[in-house]
Amino acid sequence: MKYQLLTSKTLDKKTDCLVLGVWDRTGLDAPSDMLAPIVRDQCDAVIKSGDMKGKIGETLLVHVPAKAASDRILLVGLGDKNKFDAKAYRKVARAAAHALTQTPARTAMVSLAQLPVTNRDAAWATTQLVTELGNALYRYDQTKSKKADKPALTSAVIAAAPDANRKQLNDAIDAGEAISLGMSVARDLGNLPGNICTPSYLAERAVELGVRNKSIKTRVLTEKQMENLKMGSLLSVGRGSKEESRLIVIEYKGSRKSSSAPYCLVGKGITFDTGGISLKSGAGMDEMKFDMCGAASVMGTMTAIAKLGLPINVTAVIAAAENMPSSTATKPGDIVTSMSGKTIEILNTDAEGRLVLCDALTYAERFKPRTVIDIATLTGAAVATFGEVNTAMLSNNEALAQELFALGQDTLDTVWQLPLDDEYQSLLDSNFADIANIGGPKAGTITAACFLSRFTEKYHWAHLDIAGTAWLGGGKKGATGRPVPLLVEYLRKQKA
Repeated sequence: MKYQLLTSKTLDKKTDCLVLGVWDRTGLDAPSDMLAPIVRDQCDAVIKSGDMKGKIGETLLVHVPAKAASDRILLVGLGDKNKFDAKAYRKVARAAAHALTQTPARTAMVSLAQLPVTNRDAAWATTQLVTELGNALYRYDQTKSKKADKPALTSAVIAAAPDANRKQLNDAIDAGEAISLGMSVARDLGNLPGNICTPSYLAERAVELGVRNKSIKTRVLTEKQMENLKMGSLLSVGRGSKEESRLIVIEYKGSRKSSSAPYCLVGKGITFDTGGISLKSGAGMDEMKFDMCGAASVMGTMTAIAKLGLPINVTAVIAAAENMPSSTATKPGDIVTSMSGKTIEILNTDAEGRLVLCDALTYAERFKPRTVIDIATLTGAAVATFGEVNTAMLSNNEALAQELFALGQDTLDTVWQLPLDDEYQSLLDSNFADIANIGGPKAGTITAACFLSRFTEKYHWAHLDIAGTAWLGGGKKGATGRPVPLLVEYLRKQKA
């Protein structure tokens, strides 16, 4: 998909499809002098007929006379102009992008980036629009015998105001394109079945990322190397599987100062989670292939920042394992020693994500990171609390938490902070080890983060529990690509 910015006083340009917004009750958004009379008259006639009412997210494809520069017009309802906020804009952009990819149009001119969005500027609108266009093009067909029909759309012109800041908007287009690419990478990895997307497969994809990008270097640690590092907690999770665990380290060097301390992302990569000896129920267990979506989002984010060429250093650490029951699997009541030296009583083998993450978080210390953000499909309690809307967030640094919250509101990849009070820590007390891996039935998301906080005392850290937001179930089953938009925007705001 190719994107081009147009800053012009007219939309009368050759294209297969012209996308225009229609307000509820007030009609076309585009000023009369921006449209050719033949186009304006056609649109006005359709609106007057009642075929397009302007309800938010409503779309209608209109064919225009042969004399017009565009072959067809896609009208998109904008709703009430007085209530047109960021969420309304995303709904409009998403509806327009989906409808556009259902047409035979190969080229399009989209005027939506000029819309007046409450508390947002044209750069924000442009990034959102390009992201939605890229997401609408996504198709998963890797494991299907018949490949999906690809949309005809190959290029889009983003129409902006004549006096727009071209550099700012071109940067916004680049950001939207990179974010949608990163989301596609995350969705592909998440959607693959567990018999293909194994820890070794994740490692291979990470190595390929390094081969394609000179700014990236990838290292993969084997089980033997992890044993030498005394990563007993991470290794305990994969004991029951024939698939070997892997620790994947991806280093992006974008700063001119090679010694500049990196920002660190840590991803949970449980490529399939049966629960181990603490076996899950069969219903819905197929969705446990998504238990590596934290790792997938990290891979997607690293892909996006490499494309953007951000002037900072970023290090990603992915802990990859498969959690299976067998005669060699870790058992409830077993005690393991983590890389930090802390001993852990494993009361439930289905609380395995924190066991791989704690060693990955300890490993991250060696990079002397500015901040560390871990991303994990960690607890069912996060799903029960926030559903598919907000990602649960906990942090040992309030400034970092507030920054992520604000960026979540800005990108609409939202997070909500939960408390990390010391009073919760006692729920993890063990009679036989330094710490237990579960805290009982209460405050499950919080106690999971309390466990991780024991291994993050040497740096500023935030934990994102994406168990509710990483994938959708039911008829729309599939990975969402979240929180790639949030992570990319966070890294775009940082300095070397």
